[in-house]
Amino acid sequence: MKPLHDPLKALARRLARERLEAPAPVQTPAPEPEPDFRTLFADVRPLKDTRQAWPTASHPPPRRRPQQATAPLTEDAERARLREMAGWFEPAEDYDSFCRDGMPSSTLKRLRAGHWPCIAQLDLHGHDRYQAQDALLVFLHHAQRRGQCVRIIHGKGFGSGGEPVLKRMVRIWLRHHPGILAYCEASPLHGGSGALWVLLRRGMP
Repeated sequence: MKPLHDPLKALARRLARERLEAPAPVQTPAPEPEPDFRTLFADVRPLKDTRQAWPTASHPPPRRRPQQATAPLTEDAERARLREMAGWFEPAEDYDSFCRDGMPSSTLKRLRAGHWPCIAQLDLHGHDRYQAQDALLVFLHHAQRRGQCVRIIHGKGFGSGGEPVLKRMVRIWLRHHPGILAYCEASPLHGGSGALWVLLRRGMP
């Protein structure tokens, strides 16, 4: 053990010297205590209860716009307006016959001669313009499933007290209907100027 005595003694002296030379540990200050709630708001005083309710601002009720009373049209005035409406989008021209562009030149001649058998007919006597349009659209929709030629009776307008309105409007409707290829006035035996032979497009929607 004697050979180790001197090294151990030197190690002890070195450790003692390092302990003396080591810096003193830094002491962190203790955290300050959190302030008490009552202490923070000690000077606050509660509001007095006045027991009053402050009303909220409300918008005034909407005002209805005054409506101008319109007097009903007389029978003569309504006829005049119908005649005007019938020509809004159409120039003044002959509506006795119609053939869509691209059809053979002999189409109207064959239609007048009865080349296509008539499979159904629609009589619009007693209908006003709204009823006539609805009835015509439904009739054409069902007729195209059965054949190509139909007869539409719109009358000659003797009961309209002037220019026939329904006669002209029916012919205008047919011109703008995508499923109509042609139409012409019927022969005197089948209604003359008060009826039309109408050629339908096959597979009409």
